[in-house]
Amino acid sequence: MPDNLSFDEASFAEPLACVYRGQRRANIQPGQTVIVLGSGLAGLLHINLARALGAGRIVATDMVPARLEAAEKLGADFTFLATDDVPARLREVNDGRLAELVIVCTGAPPALRQGLDSVDRGGTVLFFAPTEPGVSISVSVNDVFFRNDATLTTTYAGAPADLATALEMIASGRVQVGQMISHRLGLEDAGLGFKLTAEAQSSLKVIIQPQK
Repeated sequence: MPDNLSFDEASFAEPLACVYRGQRRANIQPGQTVIVLGSGLAGLLHINLARALGAGRIVATDMVPARLEAAEKLGADFTFLATDDVPARLREVNDGRLAELVIVCTGAPPALRQGLDSVDRGGTVLFFAPTEPGVSISVSVNDVFFRNDATLTTTYAGAPADLATALEMIASGRVQVGQMISHRLGLEDAGLGFKLTAEAQSSLKVIIQPQK
């Protein structure tokens, strides 16, 4: 852990490593249009990292307005409510085109469908979140693959090299994790921390500081 890094900031190393590995697998390229569906902690890290890696235009969605505000602060150029017609809104702000990289950070079935409907010809959809058990969606082989030539991929965890890169990005300030800490609680309030995280409303990153 770099000397200039606080424990609070370093706690982002593992999730950022997962995010970094995901974007590598999705072959993110400078100048691409990226849409992130779901602006919780993972989505915000994807937004911030995509900006650091040179994405040209970043769009974010969520059900919670406060999270869309956080997405704008962390690098999103445009934000939409997840209940909107997301592919249509995306075309409005992206010169009539869909996104070259779609990152789905929620397992909600409507978001999975939005992801498939939001990828541009030749683009990639990265499924970054699990679903509830038993969830499945249909994929049109002709529409998604043969006509659109899209790539669907997923990822889980990060390798040791990804962790090292994540720590370096945090320490250098390339990824701004400090703004994502919404709560710092003592050990006696750990139950509240889990409650806030489960509700997924006002919380982003909840940190438990046992020494408090």
